[in-house]
Amino acid sequence: MNPKEIKSIYLIAICGTGMASLAGLLQKAGYRVTGSDANVYPPMSTLLANAGIAIKPGYHKENITGEIDLVVVGNAVSKDNEEVLAVQAADIPYISLPQALSRFFLEGRKSLVVTGTHGKTTTAALLSWVFEACGQKPGFMVGGWLKNFDTNHQRPGGDWFITEGDEYDTAFFDKGPKFLHYRPYAAILTSIEFDHADIFRDLDHIKEAFRKFMGIIDPKGFLLVEISDKNTKDVVNHAPCEVETYGFSDQADWQVADYKFEDGHGRFTLNHHGQEVGRFHLPMIGRHNVLNAAAAAALALKCRLPAEAVAEGLKNFQGIKRRQEVVGEKNGVTVIDDFAHHPTAIHLTLEGAKDAWPGGRIWAVFEPRSATSRRKVFEDSLPESFKLADRTIIADLFAPDKVKPEERLDPKKVVAAIKEKGREAWFFPRVAEIVDFIAEHQQPGDVVIIMSSGGFDGIHEKLLDRL
Repeated sequence: MNPKEIKSIYLIAICGTGMASLAGLLQKAGYRVTGSDANVYPPMSTLLANAGIAIKPGYHKENITGEIDLVVVGNAVSKDNEEVLAVQAADIPYISLPQALSRFFLEGRKSLVVTGTHGKTTTAALLSWVFEACGQKPGFMVGGWLKNFDTNHQRPGGDWFITEGDEYDTAFFDKGPKFLHYRPYAAILTSIEFDHADIFRDLDHIKEAFRKFMGIIDPKGFLLVEISDKNTKDVVNHAPCEVETYGFSDQADWQVADYKFEDGHGRFTLNHHGQEVGRFHLPMIGRHNVLNAAAAAALALKCRLPAEAVAEGLKNFQGIKRRQEVVGEKNGVTVIDDFAHHPTAIHLTLEGAKDAWPGGRIWAVFEPRSATSRRKVFEDSLPESFKLADRTIIADLFAPDKVKPEERLDPKKVVAAIKEKGREAWFFPRVAEIVDFIAEHQQPGDVVIIMSSGGFDGIHEKLLDRL
């Protein structure tokens, strides 16, 4: 169906982060948008309500009417969903979120895709703001809330569209990775590690998905890849385009040099083939975020954006909610919200905190919530990832019944292994116990980093209230 013939679009599972963003993009493009979801709650329900997009609670066949021209099906929706069956019975065309994004927003534009196991959201957010700061009015869809824009999406006002390229599967009718639909002109590959144990068998299975992505990059475009990641070496060979590296190594095409953290800013110089191209300030903690910023800057410079404007964009970046976000400070205790749920991400977050608060006592509070972190996959590597924390608290698994008993992570074993390494650690299954313990044992200068891929029962507000 030609997009020009479509007037009304219905989204099944509209409150998902990506689906709500797509709904906003479609509405701003002039389509009449409605949808349904079984889980209607903030922040996505608020985004949709503010946009005037109606949400039908629950999935009911009566919601599927003859006025609907096209249906977009979220990737968590099953093939026996009541509304899906009604759509098929009524012979209404349906597509996935990535297909919709490609059809309505990427065709005819230069698509910039950020991929990798770590840093996708931050790098895509940095890239979006840098392009905006350079006057490009990019379209974007990012899996985090960008404070500079106060949203997670923007309708394009020019030639560029920036997307966070997710390797997760697309829909019940398309088990291929989402990013295979994103028509990349240029891409950033931050890293490759094993993740998403619910759909990938092993590291080679994940590499296979990234190899397919490499193969669809525009031959006239380019790929930027972080130089130190050993798992990318045999993947980038499949790219038909120019490939350049970035990183701290003096062997990188785009080298990060003179890095230091002071006054709340990461400061660094970016050299291209040994020639200085700019000096940059980034108001974020951690060497990993400097790498993310360097990738965004290098891509922008390769797209011929001026170095001065790129530097100004990075300097004025306000961050992303739930990515090392300081949510409050009470009685000298700083509380941080972070999305980290993979051992590498946990380690990098704690490393950044040590740099930013060198005299502070770092608490790591972790909820095993993602599909992978609830499984035994990382049971042996998690203890080492907490080594930089002065005190570690691990909560019980979120929704443990969704994982087979023999496959579940054992938080008590992780805590015991951390203690064996000479560090302090505790297992408290409930949020109330965690809040009580921290409140009773905190001291001024403490930094509490709460890590979860979900809401964690509102622990941040509960802890700040108690402090």
